[in-house]
Amino acid sequence: MAARKSERLLNLLIMLLVQRYYVPKERIREILYPGASTEAFEKMFERDKEELRSLGVPIEVGSMDAYFDDEPGYRVRPDELALPDISLSADEAAVIGLATRVWEHARLADATTEAVRKLTALGVPTDVGALDIAQPRLSADEPSFDVFWEAVQERTPVEFGYRRSGATTTTTRHLQPWGVVRYSGRWYVVGFDTDREEERVFRLSRVQGEARKAGRPGSFEVPPGTDVRATTRRLAPAPTPTRVVLLVREDTGLALRRDAVSVETGVPGPDDRTGWDRVVLDRPGEGAADEVLGYAADVYVEEPPALRDEVVRRLTAVTELSA
Repeated sequence: MAARKSERLLNLLIMLLVQRYYVPKERIREILYPGASTEAFEKMFERDKEELRSLGVPIEVGSMDAYFDDEPGYRVRPDELALPDISLSADEAAVIGLATRVWEHARLADATTEAVRKLTALGVPTDVGALDIAQPRLSADEPSFDVFWEAVQERTPVEFGYRRSGATTTTTRHLQPWGVVRYSGRWYVVGFDTDREEERVFRLSRVQGEARKAGRPGSFEVPPGTDVRATTRRLAPAPTPTRVVLLVREDTGLALRRDAVSVETGVPGPDDRTGWDRVVLDRPGEGAADEVLGYAADVYVEEPPALRDEVVRRLTAVTELSA
């Protein structure tokens, strides 16, 4: 299954990344491939190594003991996997800030914890700080996200309850999912609706109850040349702009200023450490909180109240977790 394979690859990456020394093949087999026959293990391990290498993971092979010709071991050096130092302009840094939202995805967090737990129990010295460079960052808090994501990887049909905007009843939908994308601050699944026999897009926040897989893996193919992001833009409702008024610290928020409807300089702000400007924008309501949080203490929300409340709620949740 695609989900089990993805978890195995992640566990292998974690195991090789947190090691201070080369890991012998038998130790890898014992922890990550329990119960597999010798032949099955050799095939899966070689395939998994090649997949990680194809993704740019530099798996290093070396001797466990420099003075003896023993079984080779494997590891991933964090300094080789990490990105080199990057110099960004202010605008480029702002874009990166918008992209790096927090994703403590439950499934990946569980896989990481389990892999490290097994290594620690066996007395293997680990460096969990090395995991920082492999940490995924993406907001994916929809309850049905996992089901749709796995179904896309496996090419498995999905059945789910769905309530359209303004509707009072829930209908059952059957979909061959092609992809899951984020558009205008919302998550959508794109695919072929087998009831209506046409391509459709569904907003994950409107899925009612639990989505479930309803078919065999590999039972459909995504049409060649399909661009799920372009399909989402074409089929999803156009975002409704909301007037957003921000106080932006002087000499910051260049991307906000570039897209602004108006900028009023030299206005009173929440502190006196620097000057402040009032920036007015038109933004989709649901994506605005993500954008504002990317600027941390350099931006203060004046309007709308709902956006200010959402930003305060998220910041409060973060401080409570770190307390």
